[in-house]
Amino acid sequence: MEINIQKRVLEANETEADINRKFFKEQNVFVLNMMSSPGSGKTELLCKSLKALMPKIRVGVIVGDICTRNDADRLEITGAKVTQINTDQFGGDCHLSASLILASAKELGCFDLDLLIVENIGNLVCPAEFDIGEDAKAVLLSVTEGEDKPLKYPLMFRVADVAILNKIDLLPYLDFDAKLAKDNMKQVHPHLPVFEISAKTGEGFEPWLEWLAMKVFEKTGK
Repeated sequence: MEINIQKRVLEANETEADINRKFFKEQNVFVLNMMSSPGSGKTELLCKSLKALMPKIRVGVIVGDICTRNDADRLEITGAKVTQINTDQFGGDCHLSASLILASAKELGCFDLDLLIVENIGNLVCPAEFDIGEDAKAVLLSVTEGEDKPLKYPLMFRVADVAILNKIDLLPYLDFDAKLAKDNMKQVHPHLPVFEISAKTGEGFEPWLEWLAMKVFEKTGK
């Protein structure tokens, strides 16, 4: 019975995700769903990315958290359009559903955006299961989390279009094998692009920004 309930939930979400895709196509905006576990450095990565991309690329961000708007406040300082979703009123959901994304995207206003980034709730499980009508999924793994995460949470890395290995500035101080972590990602998703980045120092940002700008251009022509 629980499996049937879950199936109905996912089917309903897929219908809503298709509505989102149509809306984003009409708005001519590229949508990136950024996912990771808590504390991986998503918000700092986005702050640095937005500063580098704007104003050439017009960016908006939907931030998902169970409570607070701490991350949204940090991102607003960059000058990007930002809106917050808190799921505590929905029972503290650990993911963003397609219906929540559409309402927030309309509130944000996508007509004047080239890129809409969804900073999903920190979780390596549920967000991977819920399509939100995005054009691409990104997964962020930090070097403080362990090389085996892609093997323990394979769906997240299997559905991703790009992966980022963050906090590489800490590698000299940790017992972490970056090659093994990337090999584990490739084991789950052989053709997954992986960018090694330090959101703190800015090391490795150029390839990631080039990839993102290329994806935006491919969809929007802008």
